Amino acid sequence: MDDFLRLSASTARFTHGAPRAFSFGHEGRLLWFLRSTGPTDAFDSLWVLDTTTGAETRLADPRALCPEPGPLPVAERRLRERTRLVAAGIGSYALSGDGLRAVFALYGRLFEVSFEAAAGGPGAPAEIPAAGPALDPRPNADGSRTAYVADDVLYVAPGGRVSPDDGARWGLAEFAAAEELGRTRGHWWSPDGVTLLAARVDESALQRRWFADPAHPERPAEDFAYPEAGGPNADVQLWVLGDGGARIRLDWDAEAYPYVSDAGWESESEILLTVQDRLQQNVLLLSADPATGRTRELSRTTHPQWVDPLVPGTPARLADGRMLTAADTPGGAARALAVDGELLTGDGIQVRAVAGVHEDGLLIEAGLRDPSEQQVLLLDPATGQLTPLADGPGVHTVSASAGTLLLTCADADGVRRTVRTPDGREFTPADLSEPLPYRVDAILERVTEHGVPTALVLPRDHVPGRRLPVLVDGYGGPGAQDITADQRRRQHRQWWADQGFAVVTVDNRGTAYVSPAHTHAMYRGFSEVTLDDQVAALHALAARHTDLDLGRVGVRGWSYGGYLAAMAVLRRPDVFHAAAAGAAPTDFRHYDTAYTERYLGLPQDHPDVYERDSLLPDAPELSRPLLLITGLADDNVHPSHTLRLSQALTDAGRPHQLLALPGVTHMTPGGTREKLMALELEFFRRELA
Repeated sequence: MDDFLRLSASTARFTHGAPRAFSFGHEGRLLWFLRSTGPTDAFDSLWVLDTTTGAETRLADPRALCPEPGPLPVAERRLRERTRLVAAGIGSYALSGDGLRAVFALYGRLFEVSFEAAAGGPGAPAEIPAAGPALDPRPNADGSRTAYVADDVLYVAPGGRVSPDDGARWGLAEFAAAEELGRTRGHWWSPDGVTLLAARVDESALQRRWFADPAHPERPAEDFAYPEAGGPNADVQLWVLGDGGARIRLDWDAEAYPYVSDAGWESESEILLTVQDRLQQNVLLLSADPATGRTRELSRTTHPQWVDPLVPGTPARLADGRMLTAADTPGGAARALAVDGELLTGDGIQVRAVAGVHEDGLLIEAGLRDPSEQQVLLLDPATGQLTPLADGPGVHTVSASAGTLLLTCADADGVRRTVRTPDGREFTPADLSEPLPYRVDAILERVTEHGVPTALVLPRDHVPGRRLPVLVDGYGGPGAQDITADQRRRQHRQWWADQGFAVVTVDNRGTAYVSPAHTHAMYRGFSEVTLDDQVAALHALAARHTDLDLGRVGVRGWSYGGYLAAMAVLRRPDVFHAAAAGAAPTDFRHYDTAYTERYLGLPQDHPDVYERDSLLPDAPELSRPLLLITGLADDNVHPSHTLRLSQALTDAGRPHQLLALPGVTHMTPGGTREKLMALELEFFRRELA
């Protein structure tokens, strides 16, 4: 590997040493976060910033607590895959209601630490006795008790087991919720710290997915329950578990609305939960009585295709009792907010998240201009008036507590984080990460009749008039965005450009943040919409930038981007001349329920859609070089997807290359991705020479 790839691998793509996982506590006085000690340190410690002084204190060092760490519990390892967490050490933590105490799991052991354990001074972490390898600890309001999960059982310390021995998994989110619906937890304390709301997950009807490590045939295979498109989902129930063994099941029509995408306590006498039907065309916010389990509908959001899940913070109840929901403006021009069904925002703003309440207004993250940027605005829920809080070029995000804000800006100069207190003071949490090597001046343009966003990155030493082979590098899948003003997303594309390529990225229809109409255009049509837009955008860019040599076009991608890459050379060899396809879902009949059915419907209802979007029938048509890559421990896009395509190509007598990586997951951790980039570079230089 060259110097850039080595640096990228050793710094986890320039993330080691950067603060993350921020949480306010103690009414905004404390800002908790995780951070390692520098750019090559993978082990995150727990820190707190005192907003009265700006002082930072490290409260827990994972290497001091576990000098010889053991393996992660299997459930935690899989949860980290769902949340795309690559850092070692303390992966996550949870705060008590007063924000003065934190609990966390570390290699199956539990710890708690207090910022004010003794008169005004932080205390040393103390271990919490656990029943077994534990994960996802959650303290109650005053920090006197901690709920956690071990071996699919929900426990409380001090105390003991609180979930019944009924063969189900308790206290954790099922695969569909954690991977596709944005809910990564499965138990919640009541405000009084006495009662628990817990998810009960029965996966007995699901098929099993198996993983064996061919590099270690002496090791037993590992398996887990997987909800395959068209097949059964996990049976998910919510139960209130009280003292003395009291149990109340929340009652809603779970057959019609099987997905629980959010849940939590609104007060001691009310639980709010968000449920969805299987095709995610109807989303209900329900109020539940924890004493009886009875529920009533507070709001309903519907869409003839699917209700876009990308507006965190909705649906929700405002302070005055009105219901805040997400909605599309007429014609699908913008993602908006509505109060009691009446639109509060219009076509000029693309709402992306509701981040909280500040100064009697709603803090929202939204796009006002180009889709690559994001602003932070204060929205008056009574009038709809918008006040910008952070609206310069870049991607701005916010979190808030009791008038204190944490504002983050990612732009051409890197990433800046600012803590702003109600009295006007500002602090900056230290960032110890490796500075980004490149300032990438990407050319951003909207092309074709659909206004598709594109980005073009050229070599830094490019001389106009010199023809360049083209590398299409992107994702293209629904609900995602590749083209952003955040420089961290551009670093590796500049490296590819400096190897002698014009690097093109296209956010085709179906991707996020342009408009609902743009996103929903992919409905029941992955392959056609994706490929048509990629080809049209590529030709439009070449017409504007004549140095792009369309006689030499390579395409690479991972996950849905791998699907795009393989599909490109299989179906449009006249445009794409070589492809490196990583972790490609080659047949969506074998991908998960919540993702696939949202966009394509049920395979038994729409077999033609699934057949059209499968790459296996295209295998006999391969006429271009194709490099297939898969991790043999990938529990998201199972390696069978790649192996099935390889088998179909072999059966058709079509030569191709296959790179199968033992022990590698979907996230390709530990520098694997950079090693693959070096191999891909060799492949493209050879095939596009």
